[in-house]
Amino acid sequence: MNKKLMLATLISTSLLVGCGEKATGQPGAMMPLVAAQPVTVIDYQQGKQFVGRTEAMEDVAITAQVSGYLKSRSFQEGEQVEKGQLLFEIEPAAYEARLASAQASVSQAEATLKRANLDWQRGENLLPKGSISQSEYDRLTAEKLNAEAQLKAAKAQVKAAEVDLSYTRIVAPFSGRISDSKVSIGDLVSPNAGVLTTLVSLDPMQASFNVSERQRLELGIDSLDGAGKGSNDVEVVLTLSNGEQYDQLGTVDYIGNRIDLNTGTIAMRASFNNAEQVLLPGQHVQVFLREKSPVERIVIPRRAVQSDLEGDFVMVLTDGNVAERRNVKLGPQTEQGIIIASGVNTDDTVLTKGLQRVRNGVTVRLENEEAKG
Repeated sequence: MNKKLMLATLISTSLLVGCGEKATGQPGAMMPLVAAQPVTVIDYQQGKQFVGRTEAMEDVAITAQVSGYLKSRSFQEGEQVEKGQLLFEIEPAAYEARLASAQASVSQAEATLKRANLDWQRGENLLPKGSISQSEYDRLTAEKLNAEAQLKAAKAQVKAAEVDLSYTRIVAPFSGRISDSKVSIGDLVSPNAGVLTTLVSLDPMQASFNVSERQRLELGIDSLDGAGKGSNDVEVVLTLSNGEQYDQLGTVDYIGNRIDLNTGTIAMRASFNNAEQVLLPGQHVQVFLREKSPVERIVIPRRAVQSDLEGDFVMVLTDGNVAERRNVKLGPQTEQGIIIASGVNTDDTVLTKGLQRVRNGVTVRLENEEAKG
């Protein structure tokens, strides 16, 4: 019985030794087979996309400032008009008559003042001689002052009449495209009659959109003075409703001064040249806000990134084909791969295949080396 037990023990020991020699004799067979790829450095313009609406820089409703019958209309509906161009004319006869009457009142007031000045000067010479009383002199002084006041009032009436007469000619306050006319020749118009027409400026054009507080901080948009990483370091790209990109880049020209408590966003606006008048007020557009100058970013294949309870990480190939874990912060996805904001250097090589068996500190075999062997 003891001989049988001793024989079984010897056989088991020899089998274990044989297995051990086989394992240690081919250590490469136990190493994970992986693929590796150097990181790529690309020029990248960081940006965000928002929904926006186009707006005219100037948008005004044209109304009458005085009452009267409409005498003429001097524009074609929907055409481009220039600043100062005549749009409507109200019958001016009544206002011309008021101006003439006011001018006549000025002439009369000047004559009255001249007589009052002469009487006051005589009184000033006679008072020291005792030829007139003090009360008479005071009366002459009061008449002189009253005549001066009457002249000022008459001149004010002339000014008011001139202003009213000028309002009979309604001109374009700025260059832009005019809408249809809401009135016809012969209509009685007045300040309370409503809008006669509307006028909008088309060049340049603006696009308004809202940015979240987090996005504002990420893009570094915090001022309009151009100091540091402000709004002058970003540019704006528009995509129209047909999917085409507008051929003019825009610049941020307005940033709100507070965060909307209901939406958690801040209002922003960009300006675009619009000489061809492709943009019209009220268009729905996609606003892409991006850095003006591209910067170098590290990019790796998305399949190289893994995640666990500690966060995102990649396995980097170090000296001796040893895999090393690197925790990373991910950036946006691009056509070339995913941007790594931190955790990987430009001279690193990351593992991209066979990651299931790879652990931190494990020696690995590379596919290309296996092929050569």
